[in-house]
Amino acid sequence: MRWEALFADLDAQWEAVEAAELAVEVADRGRREAGFLRLIDRLRPTVGHRMRIDVGGLPSAERGVLVGRLAALGVDWLLVEDQLGGETLVPLRSVLAVRGLRGEAAHPGHEGRVGARLDLRYVLRQVARDRSECRITLTGGRTVNGTVDRVGADFLDVAEHAPGEFRRPRDVEACLVPLAAIAFLRRIA
Repeated sequence: MRWEALFADLDAQWEAVEAAELAVEVADRGRREAGFLRLIDRLRPTVGHRMRIDVGGLPSAERGVLVGRLAALGVDWLLVEDQLGGETLVPLRSVLAVRGLRGEAAHPGHEGRVGARLDLRYVLRQVARDRSECRITLTGGRTVNGTVDRVGADFLDVAEHAPGEFRRPRDVEACLVPLAAIAFLRRIA
């Protein structure tokens, strides 16, 4: 009888040690897998949900906070729709903090091969194609108002004109904006 109790006790101790080792291994794997997550993987499940985004590169006098629904997301950009339906395109490098996230994350690489190619330049080419009037807020806080004419590898050519004015050749000034200088871009309706 005592032998049975001894073996039962040893068996219970062995199971407790195995359970503890498994718990440590699971926690370690979870931390390692989190190390592969990118910002877009963390944001992808929140597309369609409301959030608050702190945008950097603006002078301290500017608020630099966007509140709205995450409408779309790419490898290096996100699109936020405000309550009035206005859209703001934000390069991910301008994002300082995001609040209102859900707990889950998408699997890394979930965007697929095509989605991985839809970078900021691709979206800006769409803006140039539809000839939308835009207000581009630069990282220093200054703004450029006009129409995006061309998107290069690392720059925009903007036909700068007064907000709400038609684009007339005599009223337009050519402005080159490096992509790295864009804090965010808003289409003007």
